[in-house]
Amino acid sequence: MQADMQTRPSGTVAGDDEGSYVATLVERARKAMAEFAAADQARVDDAVTALAWSLYKPENAGHLAQRAVETTGLGRVDSKIIKNQRKTFGTLRDLLRVKSVGIVEDLPERGLVKYAKPVGVVAAVTPSTNPSATPVNKAMFAIKGRNAIIIAPSPAGFAVTSETVDLMRKELQKIGLPADLIQVLERKPSKLLTSELMQQADLVVVTGSQNNVRAAYSSGTPAIGVGAGNVPVIIDASADLADAAEKIRISKTFDNATSCSSENSLVILDSVYDQAIAALRKAGGHLISLSGKHDIERGLWQDGKLNRDVIARDAGVVAQKLQLGADAQSAQFFMVEETGIGPDHPLSGEKLSLVLTVYRAKDFNDACRIVREILDYEGRGHSCGIHTRDAAHATYLAETVDVVRVLVNQAHTMGNGGSFDNGLNFTLSMGCGTWGGNSISENLNYRNFLNYTYLVRTIAEDQPSEQELFGGYWQRHGK
Repeated sequence: MQADMQTRPSGTVAGDDEGSYVATLVERARKAMAEFAAADQARVDDAVTALAWSLYKPENAGHLAQRAVETTGLGRVDSKIIKNQRKTFGTLRDLLRVKSVGIVEDLPERGLVKYAKPVGVVAAVTPSTNPSATPVNKAMFAIKGRNAIIIAPSPAGFAVTSETVDLMRKELQKIGLPADLIQVLERKPSKLLTSELMQQADLVVVTGSQNNVRAAYSSGTPAIGVGAGNVPVIIDASADLADAAEKIRISKTFDNATSCSSENSLVILDSVYDQAIAALRKAGGHLISLSGKHDIERGLWQDGKLNRDVIARDAGVVAQKLQLGADAQSAQFFMVEETGIGPDHPLSGEKLSLVLTVYRAKDFNDACRIVREILDYEGRGHSCGIHTRDAAHATYLAETVDVVRVLVNQAHTMGNGGSFDNGLNFTLSMGCGTWGGNSISENLNYRNFLNYTYLVRTIAEDQPSEQELFGGYWQRHGK
């Protein structure tokens, strides 16, 4: 499938250096924004729907999923089709339910009227793991706020992201809107080019490597980045073990564990350890004992980096590359027993593969300790999960662990970025708060792409007496 080339920016731009090239794109973006500025809410929502349809459309979702796996070598076509459609559909549901133009809140009792306005030209850095879904997701958020967006794709995802942008531009033109509301860096991706875009934009939003996140924060432009994932999930003594195992299988195998929300470690209570492992095996897991973990480490990491021949690959490829033997050939995912956490124990970190690290906890308090230590090593702020029937245990985990999201009895990959059966908004970018070095502690959403103006009127005076404010303190501690 090849989109209409007339929908793309001209390949000829003023100047050959990166600064001039990016300046030309930014100028086009601002011109498109000016044309879009007077759009009412209905027109904006039409634009957002157009972007959603450009990817949700079955032939587009399938084609781009196939191309993504072919060009990046990461993930699974069937999973990427689901991601392209489900995330886009869910995001559209969220966005069509909210206001983003003009007055979005009126509080007469406080004398406040809140107006939503664009943030400007958005620079969006997107990863190779989701070369279609993430660009469309961010574009929908940006356009919801009447912004323009310029996407900086990863080198591996460049071709697919460019084609995705083509389709979005074509759909905008179909409804009479300027295609330059959405653009892509069409030159060969480079750090210098991305850095230039970050500096010239009004807002930078980064999903991907922590190097890109740090570059965005140091660009001098307001920036939103997301933290590293390394999700630990507790299987509690009261868990429905068969249900937990099946949800873990679904989540871990989805897109071959490319998601930052994929489980990386299971922390299983000793009292149900053997039964839980049996349930996980029945669900398709293959257990590798402590004695075999060093072979796994040597195969998963080469020269201190994750092995590109293993990450995000099908289970059969992983079993062959890691030389797991004939018994592992029919498995859907692989479990490795571990006791240590930290730099000397790489299996305690994010693996981006169908390998799942398993810890045995003495009791629930010990399980919480292991979760904290894993996150302190890698993934602090991102998320964790628990399979349990004990509501108090889930509450305790949320109260005591420094993460933005604690998922209860859910397939983590499917629920963490929003789901039709939980209240999180749909997104492909998870903020991790200051714990993860981020400026937001929520799922990235349309509000992050808006400025607000408050109209402030006088109201009846609301000034309490000194006694009302200090009286209790004076009584307890004296003046």
